[in-house]
Amino acid sequence: MQGLSAVLFDLDGTLADTAPDLGLALNALRVKAGLPELSLESIRPQASNGVRGLLGLGFGIAPEDDAFAALREEFLDIYWANLCNRTRLFDGMAELLDEIGKRGIPWGIVTNKPMRFTSPLVDLLGLAPHVVVGGDTCLHQKPHPEPLLYAAEKLGMLPSNCVYLGDDRRDTQASLAAGMTSIVANYGYLGGGDVESWGAQGRIDHPMELLKYLD
Repeated sequence: MQGLSAVLFDLDGTLADTAPDLGLALNALRVKAGLPELSLESIRPQASNGVRGLLGLGFGIAPEDDAFAALREEFLDIYWANLCNRTRLFDGMAELLDEIGKRGIPWGIVTNKPMRFTSPLVDLLGLAPHVVVGGDTCLHQKPHPEPLLYAAEKLGMLPSNCVYLGDDRRDTQASLAAGMTSIVANYGYLGGGDVESWGAQGRIDHPMELLKYLD
């Protein structure tokens, strides 16, 4: 892990706690359908899985179902209107980004969230990453390594000199396949089963703990 000189982050569940606003959109649809609201605790594990995971949780519906497309668009309209109402950086993340900046370490965001939501959310959170890669920036999404390799190229860094922090199995799969140091954010949503089986090189309970991999 020596020589790590760039940091890449997943967005939902790693950099920012977006579950409250995603949950708001899901529960608005459930209330409209005459269903009770779901607790935020039940929503969090699916928050990194996008619309597919959230609508599956809220309505037991899959993309191949006839009603999925219309429900998806309605969900996205509600989410767009509430993109950053209750979304916040995780505790300690602002301090981590400040320290990374002081050290002159380039950093970026690699997420499966479409850029139509990612770009404005990054701005609303007051962030200034050196690179942002959304779910529709490259041909493939995570767990494919392409988005991470693309981000490293944009930063002018070798993948082996990058650390990627994520909270989902696909984050670990993508970063390992890209040849990066893969770290799991234990404080995140942790979708994808048993974290210990993912094969990441490290796990952190607080954002500032990432600094030990950069020393």
